[in-house]
Amino acid sequence: MKFFLDTANVKEIERINRLGLVDGITTNPSIIAKEGRGFKEVIQEICGMVKGPVSAEVVGLSVGEMLEEAHAIAEWADNVVIKLPMTENGLEACNRLSQEGIKTNVTLVFSAAQGLMAAKAGAAYISPFVGRLDDIGADGLQLVRDLKTILINYSYKTEIITASVRTLSHLAEAALAGADIATIPGSALPSMWKHPLTDIGIEKFLKDWESVPKL
Repeated sequence: MKFFLDTANVKEIERINRLGLVDGITTNPSIIAKEGRGFKEVIQEICGMVKGPVSAEVVGLSVGEMLEEAHAIAEWADNVVIKLPMTENGLEACNRLSQEGIKTNVTLVFSAAQGLMAAKAGAAYISPFVGRLDDIGADGLQLVRDLKTILINYSYKTEIITASVRTLSHLAEAALAGADIATIPGSALPSMWKHPLTDIGIEKFLKDWESVPKL
């Protein structure tokens, strides 16, 4: 499984990148707004730091607006991916961009039917939001399992980005379900590599080491 960071914070990316855990980056308008910097400036800086795909989202709602923004963004870096909403216009833009060889990430996917349509439209990535589904009492991870089965059944090359990952359970179950990618907030990832038993074990080892004769 690949790890994408869901952030536009350069310091977060630098920190996690040093661990070899960053395979790509996803952003959205809300994430970009938090940085207080220009959209293009932030995306280009991130694309220079990370070798993998960096998703940058359009904000236009019409097909024409989406395509105009997408063509401009695609010029910013070779590894940029155009993030599109799961709407009728988003699907049309996805189809047209895919025919031009521009990679897309269709986001806000909440059903298997939506994911299938995005794959048929040519999306390189689809982003089911597991946490938000769990919030309304649905099973977000079951959607990931269903999408994986559908993509395998019909030999689509579209990759599944498990989005809205909030817990270790989400991450582990997404991996077991065969998701290609999990996108995780940069601020949340450190809590996922920590465990109280690890801390207790280190503390015990160090205490025992104190009794070892030093030459």
